[in-house]
Amino acid sequence: MSVPHTGVRVLTGFSLVILLACQPTPETDSTAASHTGVPPLTKPLFELKSDKPMGLTLVDGQAIFRVFAPNATQVSLVLFQQYTDRTGNDIPMHRDGEGVWETTIGWPQDWKYYGYRLDGPKSTEHMYDPSVVVADPYSQAVVRLNHYTYPSKTLIPENSPYDWEGDSWIRRPWEDYIILEAHLKDLTAHPSSQSSQPGSYTGFLNTALGGLKHIKEMGYNAVEFLPLHEFGYLEVDYKNPEAPVFNDWNPYANNHWGYMTSFFFAPTSRYASDGSEVKGAYTGTAGKAVTEMKDMVKALHQNGIAVIMDVVYNHVSQYDANPLKYIDKQYYFRLDENGDFLSKSGCGNDLRTESPMARRLIVESVIHWMTEYHIDGFRFDLAAMIDMKTVQAITEAARAVNPDVILIGEPWGGGGYNPAELAEAGWASWNDHFRNAVKGRNPNPENHDTGFIFDRLWDHHDLKFYQALMSGYTQEMGGHYQEPRQSVNYLASHDDHTLGDFIRIGLGDVGIHETVQRQAMAELARKQIQTHKLAALALFTSQGPVMVHEGQSWGRAKVIAETDVNEPRVGQLDHNSYDKDNETNWLNWNDAAMNHELVNYYAGLIDIRKRLDPLRDATPGIRQFLPAGNGHALAFIIPEIPGGEPAVVVVLNGHSTHKTSVQLPAGSWQVIADDKRVLPAGAGAVNGSVNVPSRSGRILVHERLKHVLE
Repeated sequence: MSVPHTGVRVLTGFSLVILLACQPTPETDSTAASHTGVPPLTKPLFELKSDKPMGLTLVDGQAIFRVFAPNATQVSLVLFQQYTDRTGNDIPMHRDGEGVWETTIGWPQDWKYYGYRLDGPKSTEHMYDPSVVVADPYSQAVVRLNHYTYPSKTLIPENSPYDWEGDSWIRRPWEDYIILEAHLKDLTAHPSSQSSQPGSYTGFLNTALGGLKHIKEMGYNAVEFLPLHEFGYLEVDYKNPEAPVFNDWNPYANNHWGYMTSFFFAPTSRYASDGSEVKGAYTGTAGKAVTEMKDMVKALHQNGIAVIMDVVYNHVSQYDANPLKYIDKQYYFRLDENGDFLSKSGCGNDLRTESPMARRLIVESVIHWMTEYHIDGFRFDLAAMIDMKTVQAITEAARAVNPDVILIGEPWGGGGYNPAELAEAGWASWNDHFRNAVKGRNPNPENHDTGFIFDRLWDHHDLKFYQALMSGYTQEMGGHYQEPRQSVNYLASHDDHTLGDFIRIGLGDVGIHETVQRQAMAELARKQIQTHKLAALALFTSQGPVMVHEGQSWGRAKVIAETDVNEPRVGQLDHNSYDKDNETNWLNWNDAAMNHELVNYYAGLIDIRKRLDPLRDATPGIRQFLPAGNGHALAFIIPEIPGGEPAVVVVLNGHSTHKTSVQLPAGSWQVIADDKRVLPAGAGAVNGSVNVPSRSGRILVHERLKHVLE
């Protein structure tokens, strides 16, 4: 990563994307001068790279604007006084031999917003259009007009430093992470949260139920937010024949989850006090997302909770006038032989991460979130689509800033699957084999693709496979990872069915396409609770960091809500709710109260995992497996320290009808978690052996460690 020269302040923030798409430009705006004497490019296109600071920088009272656009033939800086201005002041920029266009002016005190107007070759592999003004791709905040094209402008920031009050990163071993994966708005949008500002950065901190309060009460020590980058929330109008794409699949015309990044350096204004989701209104007019997101991160850190950002670097927003498309489509995107976007991501366009300046943008984006927002770690969407040279560059740059930064890949995408490669690069990744082995891949009983908690060894595997999964799934045991701390074990995420719905379907309590009554689904049946508890025991006794999906602790039912949208699937369980900004996704905290038994069970397991060091010990090979009595049970010992005396015994019985009996190591043992509760009252000493009923489990601790739990 290049570091700006001393005395240069990088002001790449507050980019108000000026995507004045499809608006005719008055003649007075067409002032981009013809650039004569442009030096030839010094290298072939895909070898070009510059070390100059990109975006807006301040040097000795002068403002320098730079944008990398090697294929462009004309580029102008456009300055605006108001975010509603349709015309601005065009200032010609000049290109160097490395493909960087720049201009220097006095600090623009009378101008509040800016963007770039570009022209260039007219062919399929280019999208140059001088009628469109695009914001700086290095923007740190944007003002946008709510329309699927998102006309936007870059906000020129004020030089007011944020007061972090001594805050820094949460630094802990990866194996100690207990992560809640959550959507920021979902945590407080439902009326049951009683938030002061529902669905916002500020409301997350001020709520009767949900938000920060829930995370603290449960004991999670990290939250992994779905994308907080500025993204395309509004999508193409439903079944509008005049739209550039005929949308016949998304009747909501929304992208609630946020996996459509528009700006890699800007927090979304959607959750800010100056944000708006109303079509035709402006959002982010004062750039308040910058301060309010920092306030949220600081408050989480003050409570010992790390912040992990879900980031999307494999593709960009599909429907808005994303600046990289207009700046240099050929350079920044993977194209087919006709010059059209490749879409192996399934999202309309794939970023060419291997291009040197795309790689630099990605790396500098990661560092920006770490230094400017104190972000503790990242989950990389569809990480298999990021070239490995870029993966290595991210690793080196991020660890130079914070050696303890946690880097987590979603190890698939574009037809690839590379958890082992990511592990060799020093990353962790979501362990989908653990997820599938414990619960299965498809909940429909007719497909016979369920797992351990349904009395089935997934995909015809044997117990050796399960032993490897509970032991960090290292490459020495036939797994993915170089060390157990790289295995992020989980049972459900935002994708696919919730764990609660998977169990409902898997047990045959509801059909996969059956219409149900939401309230009836929300309350867990006894067999469902029993199955949930076994799954939770497996998760919280696994080796490596653990992740819980929002609502998992009460068996959340994700039933498609009735709204004013013509949705034929109302009342069905939803396995892909990316488009629903409504009570389908918003967490109903009344459901948590209704299923308090399971909520308390999760909180108890989190507590003992944090208190008992052996449960988190990531030493390879430290776990010793015991005969478990039947073909669908696991039992293992964890010593107090590597090579030490046995400290913890875990028994997991997935059999649906048969109990199992396990011989215990010498000494007196106490049950600290069973099929009913954690730290059961009146639990006496156990010696010799322990009997475990069907579809349940036990955690036992040696008597010499009882004081740790008192």
